Amino acid sequence: MTDSTEIQMVNETEPTRAGFIAVLGAPNAGKSTLINHVVGAKVSIVSSKVQTTRTRILGIMMSGQSQLIYIDTPGIFQPRKRLDRAMVAAAWGGAGDADMVILIVDCSTGLDTNTKNIVAGLKKQQRKAILVLNKVDLVDKSILLDLTSQLHDDTIFTDVYMISALKGDGVDKLVSYITHAVPEGPWMFPPDQISDMPARLLAAEITREQIYHQLHQELPYAATVETESWEEKKDGSVAINQVIYVERDTQKGIVLGKGGAKIKSISSAARKELGEILEQEVHLMLFVKVRANWGDDPERYEDWGLDFKA
Repeated sequence: MTDSTEIQMVNETEPTRAGFIAVLGAPNAGKSTLINHVVGAKVSIVSSKVQTTRTRILGIMMSGQSQLIYIDTPGIFQPRKRLDRAMVAAAWGGAGDADMVILIVDCSTGLDTNTKNIVAGLKKQQRKAILVLNKVDLVDKSILLDLTSQLHDDTIFTDVYMISALKGDGVDKLVSYITHAVPEGPWMFPPDQISDMPARLLAAEITREQIYHQLHQELPYAATVETESWEEKKDGSVAINQVIYVERDTQKGIVLGKGGAKIKSISSAARKELGEILEQEVHLMLFVKVRANWGDDPERYEDWGLDFKA
């Protein structure tokens, strides 16, 4: 994220630029990690689990005279349920609306079925893309060269960058290219804004991330989080009440843990991170409720900006 001092030093004789950059990839390719890194702040949750990003999220950064607006899309995979279909539709919608497209590929996974399907989809849309090979530090050079050869033969790719989104290696070169490639035009957001995500939704996402981190395989994708109330206190703190919805009573017990230990741990970690992001003291209260088939509730999709009928 560019700070206010740098913004004031921008050369006003040069034209301003702004552009939307859709970041596509298979689940767990590193899309959210890359966007959080370039923005310099948490705008999207990150988990070792796949399919953690459920909606389209904007991560906004300033680079010289350019405002780069990254669209963090859900991973593209073969959908099976209504929520899956809506997530994949959101990803392709982000690509269709963008000025530029990045396809990020996990080098440790290689050219899997999901990535092949994305390439085919881009060809069908007649979209060019920047190929970004991520996690290059995890593979041998011979594997990397072979993967590059397989993918770069496709005519849809204009450029290839090799990075480690987690470590930041190679990211500066990618950002520099995008900075000069986005079209000339006025900035679309205030220069100090880093995301379009409402604070209530971000808070729910932070708690959902902790559920993924702490429950591992015990509760794969059967939970969602809603921020029910948000009250700014006179002392400068904020009181947030959230509900964790699960599909079955047995899952409720998993989230609560023995003697309520697990939900206390989830709440403590989420509260700490929210306090750092919001830069204020956070009072977080979590409740667990059973709502069967919450994944078929149209209101959830509206909150996430997803198409219920996709």
